[in-house]
Amino acid sequence: MNRIVAKAEYSREPAVKMMQIEAPKIAAKAKGGQFIVLRCSEQGERIPLTIADTDPEKGLVTLVFQEVGKSTAMLGQLEVGDEILDFIGPLGKPTHMDDYGTVLCVAGGIGIAPVHNIAKELKKHGNKVIMVMGARTKDLLFWEDKMRAVSDELYITTDDGSYGRHGLVTAVEQELLEKDRDQGDINLVIGIGPPIMMKFVAKTSEPFGVKTFVSLNPIMVDATGMCGACRVTVGGKTRFVCVDGPEFDGHQVDFDELMTRQRIYPEQEKASLELFRQKQQGCDCGCGCDNGGLS
Repeated sequence: MNRIVAKAEYSREPAVKMMQIEAPKIAAKAKGGQFIVLRCSEQGERIPLTIADTDPEKGLVTLVFQEVGKSTAMLGQLEVGDEILDFIGPLGKPTHMDDYGTVLCVAGGIGIAPVHNIAKELKKHGNKVIMVMGARTKDLLFWEDKMRAVSDELYITTDDGSYGRHGLVTAVEQELLEKDRDQGDINLVIGIGPPIMMKFVAKTSEPFGVKTFVSLNPIMVDATGMCGACRVTVGGKTRFVCVDGPEFDGHQVDFDELMTRQRIYPEQEKASLELFRQKQQGCDCGCGCDNGGLS
């Protein structure tokens, strides 16, 4: 099992937390863009999370996650010293590294975490990294210092204008691509965040003809390419995020299909989380939720 050695809470509503976990073999092999799958308990479901940072010398893997359902809520309740039952990785194909020249990274919300690990490697390969990071409001921003450390230029936006520039990350992306139109220095855009954000990051870059990678986060179960739960359509062909991705050409992804599939189980997820919280609060409703709710 893998022990949690550090934990921090970045926001409460929604709950966003960071954990550093002992996983020496994964820390030694993991590259930017890859993910792990973990399971908190025997009855728990498998959770895929993109690696946000690694420390190979100390054997540590850093994750940042938002508590959106029962399983991530269970993970968030673990404390320093606790152990995670299953911790598998690194999985997925890493971000292709090359000397692109200048790379524009666009990170939104919880997507800030995986972009950090990719930007760190891009810098090691001699690239100039321009970073645009955004959130709905100032309280949901994290890692400004870490992102600044791996970027040559950093732009911050908030939807409500409470910090940085008022507006969306795609507005800054549009301006930077227009500014670069004649010079052609930006040779790659990487966009990671909510699916709707990635859709419009790709739509923004498409008229400029700049290659754009996005990291997809569909429903995933076994992470081996066997179950097919994470299938997406890219360029008219079926792809499996766990083994073919998680990164794909953003101009080829059917985002509407992806978002429709992600909305299949919201009511079940809501009910499962509610039952779990009732158990945590000592439920006496007689609903039989002593097992923590649905799996």
